[in-house]
Amino acid sequence: MPRSWSDKRERQYEHIKESAEDRGASAKRAKEIAARTVNKERARAGESETASRTSTEDMSSGRRGGQRSHSGAQGRTKEQLYEEAKRRNVHGRSEMTKAQLLEALGGEG
Repeated sequence: MPRSWSDKRERQYEHIKESAEDRGASAKRAKEIAARTVNKERARAGESETASRTSTEDMSSGRRGGQRSHSGAQGRTKEQLYEEAKRRNVHGRSEMTKAQLLEALGGEG
Protein backbone atom coordinates (compact mmCIF):
# COMPACT_ATOMS: atom_id res chain seq x y z
CA MET A 1 0.00 0.00 0.00
CA PRO A 2 1.37 3.42 -0.87
CA ARG A 3 2.07 5.65 2.10
CA SER A 4 0.13 8.51 0.49
CA TRP A 5 -3.19 6.75 1.15
CA SER A 6 -5.30 8.02 4.03
CA ASP A 7 -6.36 5.75 6.88
CA LYS A 8 -9.77 5.47 5.22
CA ARG A 9 -8.23 4.29 1.95
CA GLU A 10 -6.01 1.78 3.77
CA ARG A 11 -9.07 0.32 5.50
CA GLN A 12 -10.89 0.23 2.16
CA TYR A 13 -7.91 -1.55 0.55
CA GLU A 14 -7.80 -4.20 3.30
CA HIS A 15 -11.55 -4.79 3.09
CA ILE A 16 -11.52 -5.18 -0.71
CA LYS A 17 -8.44 -7.42 -0.58
CA GLU A 18 -10.01 -9.70 2.03
CA SER A 19 -13.28 -9.86 0.09
CA ALA A 20 -11.45 -10.84 -3.11
CA GLU A 21 -9.53 -13.55 -1.26
CA ASP A 22 -12.81 -14.83 0.24
CA ARG A 23 -14.17 -15.13 -3.31
CA GLY A 24 -11.19 -17.28 -4.28
CA ALA A 25 -8.75 -14.79 -5.81
CA SER A 26 -5.04 -15.44 -5.21
CA ALA A 27 -3.27 -13.12 -2.77
CA LYS A 28 -1.49 -11.38 -5.66
CA ARG A 29 -4.72 -10.90 -7.64
CA ALA A 30 -6.60 -9.73 -4.52
CA LYS A 31 -3.94 -7.06 -3.90
CA GLU A 32 -4.18 -5.90 -7.51
CA ILE A 33 -7.98 -5.69 -7.41
CA ALA A 34 -7.88 -3.76 -4.13
CA ALA A 35 -5.19 -1.32 -5.27
CA ARG A 36 -6.93 -0.60 -8.58
CA THR A 37 -10.27 -0.07 -6.88
CA VAL A 38 -8.85 2.25 -4.22
CA ASN A 39 -6.87 4.23 -6.80
CA LYS A 40 -9.98 4.65 -8.94
CA GLU A 41 -12.00 5.86 -5.95
CA ARG A 42 -9.17 8.27 -5.06
CA ALA A 43 -9.23 9.63 -8.62
CA ARG A 44 -13.02 10.04 -8.50
CA ALA A 45 -12.73 11.94 -5.20
CA GLY A 46 -9.94 14.22 -6.51
CA GLU A 47 -7.36 12.74 -4.13
CA SER A 48 -4.82 11.77 -6.80
CA GLU A 49 -2.57 13.95 -8.92
CA THR A 50 -3.58 12.27 -12.18
CA ALA A 51 -6.72 10.47 -13.30
CA SER A 52 -7.95 8.93 -16.54
CA ARG A 53 -11.23 10.02 -18.09
CA THR A 54 -12.83 6.66 -17.37
CA SER A 55 -11.76 6.85 -13.71
CA THR A 56 -13.55 10.15 -13.23
CA GLU A 57 -16.55 9.73 -15.54
CA ASP A 58 -17.39 6.04 -15.17
CA MET A 59 -19.79 5.01 -12.41
CA SER A 60 -18.27 4.25 -9.02
CA SER A 61 -17.04 0.75 -8.31
CA GLY A 62 -19.58 0.28 -5.55
CA ARG A 63 -22.51 1.34 -7.71
CA ARG A 64 -21.42 -0.83 -10.62
CA GLY A 65 -20.97 -3.84 -8.36
CA GLY A 66 -24.37 -3.26 -6.84
CA GLN A 67 -26.05 -3.05 -10.22
CA ARG A 68 -24.38 -6.17 -11.52
CA SER A 69 -25.09 -8.19 -8.40
CA HIS A 70 -28.80 -8.10 -9.21
CA SER A 71 -28.66 -9.03 -12.86
CA GLY A 72 -25.69 -11.39 -13.03
CA ALA A 73 -22.30 -10.79 -14.58
CA GLN A 74 -22.59 -8.92 -17.85
CA GLY A 75 -18.97 -8.00 -18.40
CA ARG A 76 -17.65 -4.60 -19.32
CA THR A 77 -19.83 -1.62 -20.18
CA LYS A 78 -20.19 -0.43 -23.76
CA GLU A 79 -18.08 2.61 -22.90
CA GLN A 80 -15.31 0.40 -21.52
CA LEU A 81 -15.41 -1.76 -24.66
CA TYR A 82 -15.34 1.38 -26.81
CA GLU A 83 -12.28 2.70 -24.96
CA GLU A 84 -10.49 -0.63 -25.47
CA ALA A 85 -11.42 -0.57 -29.17
CA LYS A 86 -10.08 2.98 -29.37
CA ARG A 87 -6.77 1.90 -27.79
CA ARG A 88 -6.56 -0.96 -30.31
CA ASN A 89 -7.51 1.36 -33.20
CA VAL A 90 -10.56 -0.70 -34.26
CA HIS A 91 -12.08 0.97 -37.31
CA GLY A 92 -15.82 1.69 -37.31
CA ARG A 93 -16.03 1.47 -33.52
CA SER A 94 -18.24 4.56 -33.17
CA GLU A 95 -21.05 2.86 -35.11
CA MET A 96 -20.81 -0.48 -33.30
CA THR A 97 -23.20 -1.89 -30.72
CA LYS A 98 -21.91 -3.38 -27.48
CA ALA A 99 -22.13 -6.87 -28.99
CA GLN A 100 -20.25 -5.76 -32.12
CA LEU A 101 -17.53 -4.11 -30.02
CA LEU A 102 -17.20 -7.30 -27.99
CA GLU A 103 -16.87 -9.36 -31.15
CA ALA A 104 -14.34 -6.94 -32.68
CA LEU A 105 -12.23 -7.23 -29.53
CA GLY A 106 -12.24 -11.01 -29.79
CA GLY A 107 -15.02 -11.71 -27.29
CA GLU A 108 -13.02 -10.59 -24.24
CA GLY A 109 -15.84 -9.50 -22.10
